[in-house]
Amino acid sequence: MKIAIIIVRTLLGALFIFSAISYFFNLMPQPELTGNVKLYHEGLEAAVFILPLVKIIELCCGIAFISGRYLALSAVIIFPIVINIVGFHIFLMPDGIPIALFVLLATLFLAYAHREKYASLFVSK
Repeated sequence: MKIAIIIVRTLLGALFIFSAISYFFNLMPQPELTGNVKLYHEGLEAAVFILPLVKIIELCCGIAFISGRYLALSAVIIFPIVINIVGFHIFLMPDGIPIALFVLLATLFLAYAHREKYASLFVSK
């Protein structure tokens, strides 16, 4: 189980770090966007702080996944972004569903692997 956790967190961390770095340094050309995908992206760009904030969170969580520190916290912080990634690919760009599902399942796996750290959140006082 420990080896699986290391492999999953490393792959997920590398994916988030690559995504953030390629956004900030424009490493990959932006594909031609059309239809609702273009409208969605223009909306995110119109709210000037959203995309940089998401990419900073992805970078920080990716570093945490790679380093193995603050894994439980990083899984909680990144989860809303992962839900948006999955929703985007289900409803707007279905060809990216396999990667989105990998990100979702990997995040859920890491959260499950550290479930004992979340136990105190569900204690009724």
